[in-house]
Amino acid sequence: MTVLDRLGRPMHDLRISVTDRCNFRCIYCMPREVFGPGFQFLPRSDLLTFEEIARLARLFVANGISKIRLTGGEPLLRRDLPRLVELLAAIDGLDDLAMTTNGALLATHAASLARAGLGRVTVSLDSLDDDVFGRLNDVGMSVNRVIAGIEAAEAAGLGPIKIDTVVRRGINEDSILPLALEARRRGWIIRFIEYMDVGTTNGWRMEDVVPASEILATIEQELPLEPLEPTYPGEVASRYRYLDGQGEMGVIASVTRPFCATCTRARLSAEGQLYLCLFGMRAHDLKGPLRAGVSDVALEGIVRTAWERRNDRYSEIRSEATTDRPRVEMSHIGG
Repeated sequence: MTVLDRLGRPMHDLRISVTDRCNFRCIYCMPREVFGPGFQFLPRSDLLTFEEIARLARLFVANGISKIRLTGGEPLLRRDLPRLVELLAAIDGLDDLAMTTNGALLATHAASLARAGLGRVTVSLDSLDDDVFGRLNDVGMSVNRVIAGIEAAEAAGLGPIKIDTVVRRGINEDSILPLALEARRRGWIIRFIEYMDVGTTNGWRMEDVVPASEILATIEQELPLEPLEPTYPGEVASRYRYLDGQGEMGVIASVTRPFCATCTRARLSAEGQLYLCLFGMRAHDLKGPLRAGVSDVALEGIVRTAWERRNDRYSEIRSEATTDRPRVEMSHIGG
């Protein structure tokens, strides 16, 4: 059943955060000065159980969701994650089950996730240079460990591998071309992401954004590109293929090329709050009714009503006034 919001956008993608914790402290997502040793993460009792997540996921699929992506924080910090994957993979009507990870623990878990039914993974990798990568992840994580995780995922059949690269001016714009070349060589699909003002703790400034046009111009110095059509309505990445036919890449340009008009994503936080925009400030509580024992029909009604009333389009109206408003942190809803 298709549910449309006030702007005629259907629900199609659901991102499920399974934890608000992460083993990185990326400066654009979980800066150490905020998420330091004294930061209070959610107690385990506040997290949705795997059975609760699966129950909600079935209701979302019944209302048009065909893609689910597991996120965090870092999802591989959630114990026994393959068990959740098994529950989700068994849902009739779910066409695509994926996960986004920083890759640090992927070598250990890739095979078990694949056996459980995970379809593919996206790995965050912001540079091939250890010094630059370390400056961004702020925990001294090496590129080689992430590469090892990617290779384990490939060996387990979790492909095609996608790479997410957030570009921040003054830090890793010199990594754009090396990453594009390496991704092309290895057969990865890389997505370069404009640095976004998600949440309020990452110190975002417009002057730190490397626009998609500059990213593409950098790559085209060596690798000529031509645009591709979206693979489905609501795809957030603008896709390009290399003119010689050897692979593709993309850019996600929420800042300079807003795509709110076609956004089909819903986000479920680790403690059962439904957000309808990456830059959301208001959530719809699903855990409370769920644990109060309401029926599936009642839960489905909450989801449908929330989506039908949705009119979010933050990136289209972004301004000096809007960037100061409260917003949910990326680490809380998984980007």
